[in-house]
Amino acid sequence: MSGQAELAQRYARLKEISGIMTAMKSLSLVETKKLSRFIGHQRRMLANIEAAAADFLHFFPVAGEPGQQPAILLMIGSERGFCGNFNERVLAALAALPGWQPAPTLLVVGSRLAAKLESHPGTVARLDGPTVTEDVPAVLNRIMDALHAASRQLSGAGAALFSLAHEAEGEPSLKRLLPFDPAPAPHLAHPPRLQLAAPEFFAELLDQYLLATLYGLLYESLAAESRQRLAHMENALDRLDETIARLALKRNALRQEKIVEEIEVILSSEMAFHD
Repeated sequence: MSGQAELAQRYARLKEISGIMTAMKSLSLVETKKLSRFIGHQRRMLANIEAAAADFLHFFPVAGEPGQQPAILLMIGSERGFCGNFNERVLAALAALPGWQPAPTLLVVGSRLAAKLESHPGTVARLDGPTVTEDVPAVLNRIMDALHAASRQLSGAGAALFSLAHEAEGEPSLKRLLPFDPAPAPHLAHPPRLQLAAPEFFAELLDQYLLATLYGLLYESLAAESRQRLAHMENALDRLDETIARLALKRNALRQEKIVEEIEVILSSEMAFHD
């Protein structure tokens, strides 16, 4: 195969790759915009739940768990690739945490992150993560099942629950989810009117809080992943476009050389004919 044919094949192959990556970039952009709406709604819902809980706890204090509690750490990474060092940053945040006594039980969401923690002794569950917004409810159900199983393994002790995940616009951060400790409510003169007994109401409120918090964590992590994938694709496409442009110039130069050679052959034949 001639150099010109090989160049043409490589040029066509890179153009095809560029089209695929452009489509992936567009999907990431759509997903990012969709998630930004979900995150806004979820943050408002969580703020309302926390305000209601703070109001309730002001009038109906709940005793905290005595002594040091075992800890469950929920880590959220990516299910797909092409997102740069997204998972490595979660691992770096884990490594930077101070030593825990006792060591936390790890629940890892996202197969890419789970693969990097395969040999970690504290990992008790590795769950597939969401790839798009519509996957989040199913992933949340799997997380709840894993949390219940981990709690049973801890002999029913009141475990503290922490999360380590990307925020939508920032780096991975550690958050304590349980025990629930909302910010103090403004002083109100009258207690809330409850239709349930106070312990039953608080148990229901705690369930709603945990669901809303986990939804928010998954949405924000997926949004950060989509943003990083978008940036990764943009950088890769810029480099690919430069390569394609260089190949186009080289292809045109080879084509011109070929044309010049053909003209020279024709002229040589013409001169030989006249001689």
